[in-house]
Amino acid sequence: MSDLVASAALRYAEENTSPFEGPLAVAAAWTQDNTSAPAMMSGLAEARLLEALIVAGGARRVLEIGTFTAVGTLSMAAAVPADGRVTTLEVDADIAAVARRHIDASPHGRRVELIVGDALETIAGLEGPFDLVYIDAWKADYPAYFDAVVPKLAERGVIVADNLFRDGAALDPTAQDEGTLGMREFASAVQRDVRVRNVLLTIGDGVMLAWRRPPDEQ
Repeated sequence: MSDLVASAALRYAEENTSPFEGPLAVAAAWTQDNTSAPAMMSGLAEARLLEALIVAGGARRVLEIGTFTAVGTLSMAAAVPADGRVTTLEVDADIAAVARRHIDASPHGRRVELIVGDALETIAGLEGPFDLVYIDAWKADYPAYFDAVVPKLAERGVIVADNLFRDGAALDPTAQDEGTLGMREFASAVQRDVRVRNVLLTIGDGVMLAWRRPPDEQ
């Protein structure tokens, strides 16, 4: 596919995807206008994919690793049932304060539990199972996040990991920065792991889905 066709396809896809609305749109616009790295927020396609997975799978308990400004958080909170819960983890207290403002402004904010601190330490103390786990945090730690959450994944749960392409760096063998190496290691670990099946989607910056194999296939 040529770059021109790919660009046109992306525009066409976005034009035919439900746009952000209400407090979610406000959070996305604030992130775009007030952060140095707005691309860190969940894009429209990723956010709607997360919602679809929650609705299709009937997810009630969701774990998010990496809150940022809570755009992805609020997308998922809108999709879980009224008694559902999105537990979201953020290491940066200042960013967490911004996320909290967006969460509090949302009618679905009561479904969100925001925990500030080191993600791996926090995960160790959380009780599963989780129906969906969304990983969008420190790229070098993706392999460790995966190892930490697989045992806490529900029998029919799904792991969703963003930024597998790392803006193209993961496809460039000369790119050897810590984050890119972590993403490659993560992709390879998921591909080899006999406990799960997986698919790498070309949505956004690359989204990996992984889910448990049936017990008799592990």
